[in-house]
Amino acid sequence: MQFEDDAELDPSQVEDVRAAGPGPGPGRGPSGGMLPGGCSVPVGGKGAGCLLLLVGIAALFLFQIVPTNISIDEPARQPQQSLPAPQGSPSGNLAARCRTGADADQSEDCRIVGTVNSIQAYWRQAFAERDRTYTPAKTVLFSRAVNTACGPADASVGPFYCPADQKVYLDLTFFDTLQRDFGAKGGPFAQAYVIAHEYGHHIQNLVGTMDRVGHGRRGATSGAVRLELQADCYAGVWAHNAVRTGFYTQPFTQADIDEALSAASAVGDDSIQRRTTGMVVPDAFTHGTSAQREKWFSTGYESGDPGRCDTFTGGI
Repeated sequence: MQFEDDAELDPSQVEDVRAAGPGPGPGRGPSGGMLPGGCSVPVGGKGAGCLLLLVGIAALFLFQIVPTNISIDEPARQPQQSLPAPQGSPSGNLAARCRTGADADQSEDCRIVGTVNSIQAYWRQAFAERDRTYTPAKTVLFSRAVNTACGPADASVGPFYCPADQKVYLDLTFFDTLQRDFGAKGGPFAQAYVIAHEYGHHIQNLVGTMDRVGHGRRGATSGAVRLELQADCYAGVWAHNAVRTGFYTQPFTQADIDEALSAASAVGDDSIQRRTTGMVVPDAFTHGTSAQREKWFSTGYESGDPGRCDTFTGGI
């Protein structure tokens, strides 16, 4: 994937709070308790609850939608401890470093900016074609731990989207984990796929899909799985149309697409369960199998049509 050298980047779409520091420590609140980001699988919309994860595999359920701090198993919970508020400027020095597509080809940070810009440019166009207005979502780059409108979270959650503040949160060290621990190929387009998937959740939030999904929280045909697979499909739709946004020199190559498929396969529920427990339990699925994730990304990529991303009708 190569950017147009003279494409104008908009770094205001990305907040860099990494310079603010990691807070009190990985996965810990000020009092030493685990942050909710390390112990919950979020599902649903703005007021959604969460499900407890099995201890020790919290980091393996990736690409999340992080909820507010109300559990579906309890009527209420005590307020969560917050991390110290970041003290850095919202955009760090991205504005000085990330100005053009040429910068995106030379720097990972600027590549993230360019990818976010392209994804949002596509969805702005897609919404306009349907006489709707797209509301942008910022991506927040953080290190180890971060405060969000959905509560404090740490890097073990993986990349996630918070419906309450309409932001995507990303610790870039995740991509090393994806390659080292999950066997994904890695590469720039694996990063782009993950980011596009999270913006798929933003689209679901904007059009009301999250609010309409039923209460099936886990399982092979649950609403949680269908939401994740649709987000994969939306990521493929963007990939098909990315060159239209003016940020890339040419359509993505098969090698690029293979990076995305490898990442999608690596984080399938069945693949994760085999790696961690040696067995597959479909009743515990939250994101879909490796084959399903590849299938729905490919459906979006081959069609380029968000209308082909209906994962809620029939089989998946």
